[in-house]
Amino acid sequence: MLASVLISAVSLVLLGYWFRYSCLLLLRARASQFTLSPGNRFSFLDVRAKLHTEPNLDPLHRSLERDYRVVTYLLQHASTLGAQSLENRLLMLDYRVMQGWYCVTRTVAPEQARRALTEMTEVLICLAQKMGAQAGLQTQI
Repeated sequence: MLASVLISAVSLVLLGYWFRYSCLLLLRARASQFTLSPGNRFSFLDVRAKLHTEPNLDPLHRSLERDYRVVTYLLQHASTLGAQSLENRLLMLDYRVMQGWYCVTRTVAPEQARRALTEMTEVLICLAQKMGAQAGLQTQI
């Protein structure tokens, strides 16, 4: 009984580690490949610029939420963009995990909340870049 509980606990910890490591690898790989042009209509580039200077994080979080809804809508409703890829699902799940972490830490640990918003921004940038590359749009390097 104790062995099965221990094995289950270790397996869950290893699954969580694999998930975080995979998401960070995806984010690093995408960030090194492309940069988005500043003339787009998403606000996550502005959020990334304001993240270290803005004292109130809630408006930044709301902006990221609006962008996330638009990006996920486009990914889910554009059949040619491959919305069912494992990478997209992992990144969307990572966004939701970081959103939960932001909600937990925004009042007690503002620096952790900033890190969560930073990762949420990176996820949105990666998803938008992937969507743009698959749609054949030009991105600036």
